[in-house]
Amino acid sequence: ELGMRPSKSAEDLTDGSYDDVLNAAQLQKLLYLLESTEDPVIIERALITLGNNAAFSVNQAIIRELGGIPIVGNKINHSNQSIKEKALNALNNLSVNVENQIKIKIYINQVCEDVFSGPLNSAVQLAGLRLLTNMTVTNDHQHMLHNYITDLFQVLLTGNGNTKVDSSFLSLYDSHVAKEILLRVLTLFQNINNCLKIEGHLAVQPTFTEGSLFFLLHGEECAQKIKALVDHHDAEVKEKVLTIIPKI
Repeated sequence: ELGMRPSKSAEDLTDGSYDDVLNAAQLQKLLYLLESTEDPVIIERALITLGNNAAFSVNQAIIRELGGIPIVGNKINHSNQSIKEKALNALNNLSVNVENQIKIKIYINQVCEDVFSGPLNSAVQLAGLRLLTNMTVTNDHQHMLHNYITDLFQVLLTGNGNTKVDSSFLSLYDSHVAKEILLRVLTLFQNINNCLKIEGHLAVQPTFTEGSLFFLLHGEECAQKIKALVDHHDAEVKEKVLTIIPKI
């Protein structure tokens, strides 16, 4: 319990007209409101406001320290699909912070169940996939997805629209992209390769549906882009590329 009585101002913070980034006291009011109300309209608005504020790194830590992650996380079990989606979006923004991931990982199984049992291309599925992507960019939590790899492939290979990947995704592998992003997308490539290896898909030449993430990442254009990064000015990027090149 956050031990703070909600005031009218807590609801005012969710009405969409309040543009400022919330401070710790306001975030605490918002979390209390989220924890104490049963009104789905207020819950959804509070989650949107929290999610927007969780896009700022300082607030990612504050929300965790205020005990906000389980308050948000509990809402992914809500029967209202829109509330579930907004909770996943908020967790997604919070998951950018590595310390937050330690607390968010307890929801991975639930998120996987929702992603793979729900309607294809639904808002909940897309929000869940975004969260799972953030949670598995590094190796820390990938093992938690092992039981869902086949389902994940199914979604990415059969989905249309937003679950498929635009070819502009490959522009993330350009040398001018910020180092942090480059390292993330290179790690993503590495991790997908590892998952394919676990599934045995790399034992034979795999065929992937055009427009899928796998089709892009295992195409010639992506291979050329990654090989070009061997001349990158940053040693960490270069080192990562050298570990990947033998696999492409």
